[in-house]
Amino acid sequence: MEKFATVDYLIFIIYFFVVAGYGYWIYRKKTSNTSSSKDYFLAEGSLTWWAIGASLIASNISAEQFIGMSGNGFEVGIAVAAYELIAAVALIIVAVWFIPVYLKNKIFTMPQFLNNRYNETTSLIMAIFWLFLYVFVNLTSILYLGAIAISSMAGGGDSFHMIMVALAVFAVIITLGGMRVIGFTDVIQVVVLIIGGVATTYVALTMVSEHFGLGQDVLAGFNKLMEDSPNHFNLIVDKPGPGASQEDVNKYLMLPGIGMYLAGIWIVNLNYWGCNQYITQRALGADLKTARTGILFAGFLKLLMPIIVMLPGIAAYVLYKNGALQQEMAPGGVFHADNAYSAILGHLPNGMKGLALAALTAAIVAGLAGKANSIATIFTLDIFKKYIDKEASESKMVWIGKITIVVSILIAVLFTWSDTLGIGGAGGFTFIQKYTGFISPGVFSMFLLGMFWKRTTGSAAITGLITGFVLSIFFNEFATKVFGNETWIYTAYLNKNGVYEIPFQICMGLAFAFTMIAMISVSLLGPKINPKAFVLDKTMFKLEPSVIAMIVLTLLLVTVVYVRFW
Repeated sequence: MEKFATVDYLIFIIYFFVVAGYGYWIYRKKTSNTSSSKDYFLAEGSLTWWAIGASLIASNISAEQFIGMSGNGFEVGIAVAAYELIAAVALIIVAVWFIPVYLKNKIFTMPQFLNNRYNETTSLIMAIFWLFLYVFVNLTSILYLGAIAISSMAGGGDSFHMIMVALAVFAVIITLGGMRVIGFTDVIQVVVLIIGGVATTYVALTMVSEHFGLGQDVLAGFNKLMEDSPNHFNLIVDKPGPGASQEDVNKYLMLPGIGMYLAGIWIVNLNYWGCNQYITQRALGADLKTARTGILFAGFLKLLMPIIVMLPGIAAYVLYKNGALQQEMAPGGVFHADNAYSAILGHLPNGMKGLALAALTAAIVAGLAGKANSIATIFTLDIFKKYIDKEASESKMVWIGKITIVVSILIAVLFTWSDTLGIGGAGGFTFIQKYTGFISPGVFSMFLLGMFWKRTTGSAAITGLITGFVLSIFFNEFATKVFGNETWIYTAYLNKNGVYEIPFQICMGLAFAFTMIAMISVSLLGPKINPKAFVLDKTMFKLEPSVIAMIVLTLLLVTVVYVRFW
């Protein structure tokens, strides 16, 4: 396996200067507006529908998808594509029902939503929660996984820390320009991401066809994947029976069959796409039509991700299973499924390797920039302005936002330096899903009832937040110990450490159900209509024919995939 050639460095340098140069041009073009905090944090009114959609995907598809989800593809197969397919449906729900509520009530941050709908206590608690989550889970995992992947492509050695710092610096350069710069440079990032991702998938399938003596035939390579590992092409993971291998049990713990469609996967997606600052922030500065179209466009792009992200992981599995990629999957003698994507990247031809590196870097930097901007938005508008300096000028808030960006990424670098949080001990994508899942049931319950049930009270919101968090920990860590393994016979299985464990998606579903019951019970003790309830106008949810057409097309595509690979 060769390292980078001159042409690879040239392609990457061109990518860097195009993104940085375009971002600087956008920044200078609108420099007179940078003193406005809303313009800096939200790019108010300036992002087009295609920029919103591209920015949503660029912020979402980062190292945890390219590296972590590809690793899941290696282990499980296309079943992990359920996250992407259900995300496309979740984006429809967000576009039709969630975004109108935010825009109608002039919501700019998620803590602001909680303050306007419930009370200041709920808002402050969640602002702190989100800041910790974004810094210590999202930023750190993206930096770690991204640096690992690029370091592997560069031949390993001592390059990990240098690459991590370079990624952090690149992200800071983009982020300091504000949401307008992030939004429009994300368009370039997504184009590079898709082209590089498709190229990597093409080479991966070609490698499979060549390995089995079928020539350089992409279709033959895909057919060979299905023939060699048919279980990797089932969207539903079967429940393990008696005597099942630990590998099958681990698959089920990660993606618990049909049960996940009744539980966690909807909570993960609706909470992520509809109640998440660094996602909804792209649309909050636009008008309803532009926001809706951009979100639905993101749903279309989301359907491409299984091809770009998971197929290389499955190809790596088949190649490894048949004697190839032995060293690449276990550098230093330590095997890890998350090495799958970089194992394929290392075998790309000269030139294409540089393109793939640019695509991976685009995903990492866009993810870091989006999350850092949202950290700055929440801290500046919901903490600094409200509790530290209530008289802060617009220009001062922008500078506080910039300082927050630098500090948050610096903290992430420090915690990622020696993998303090243990990201490398588990699949990166699963790490993120599991630990965000501790607060997802409570947060989603608060938002869902807060939007659509006028009786929901502030006391119920606090109850929901605490109940959701406590129950998530309970079901994940203690349920089988308290009630015995027999109680959870249909969901609990021995993990690789010999301990009975309930799949985290089932845990989220159980926590969400009991949290909703708790919130409804507390709300019933209060007034029939909460004075802080939002006024919902039926015209807010009226859809234009073009929007309906996009929704129908998305649902048809998702249906076709499920019918083919059920």
